[in-house]
Amino acid sequence: MPDFDLEHQALKDGDGDLFSTQKPKMVVGIDEAGRGPWAGPVTAAAAWIHPEYVAELPPGLNDSKTISPKKRAALWEKLQLLAEKPEIFRIHVSSVDAVRIDQMGILRATFHAMETALAGLSPDEHDLHVLVDGSLAPPFPTLCLRQNLTVQPVVKGDSRSLSIAAASIAAKQTRDAIMTELDRAWPQYEWRKNMGYGTRPHAETLTEEGPSPHHRLSFRPVARAAAAHGYTR
Repeated sequence: MPDFDLEHQALKDGDGDLFSTQKPKMVVGIDEAGRGPWAGPVTAAAAWIHPEYVAELPPGLNDSKTISPKKRAALWEKLQLLAEKPEIFRIHVSSVDAVRIDQMGILRATFHAMETALAGLSPDEHDLHVLVDGSLAPPFPTLCLRQNLTVQPVVKGDSRSLSIAAASIAAKQTRDAIMTELDRAWPQYEWRKNMGYGTRPHAETLTEEGPSPHHRLSFRPVARAAAAHGYTR
């Protein structure tokens, strides 16, 4: 189960410098959902918990992929209620749609969603230490110009860090809600079930009918279907 050890360690780093001009440090966890699907947005979330109020987090936080949909929805509801007290908990979610994914590329679009989510926490009065799930360190080019910022990639971070676990649930729940809404207009792709991933029924419909406006044309299976149907954006 995730804990707050990584956050505590980050808060301790740099302590003891009598001549430091650093601002108060804010340790934030970031995760994303939807890098791999053929359709829909990529969604990122950033979460911060005041170190003195960790016990206020709802029990059972973990990697969103290991939690049942019912439990994940309940945790997300509790996290949103806790976020009504921004002095102890903040969470922000950002998505980049399929059109921009095709323009930017999926990795750059993911990093952009992460930076937008991070900026949504209103961190300007702090130095930032960002725990990012995975092995890559996003550049955060805009925020780096405004404040001191350290990025720490954490492999399997959503099962190690409570901040990342909270962000994982927020990103997953938000993106699933978007895909469920898109499914109402495009039910043939069964996005309510597959969330835009390349399942066999999704692939068969894509081959038969071609892509929708919410498909990522820069993804190879979608590009093939688009070419076969003469589809362009």
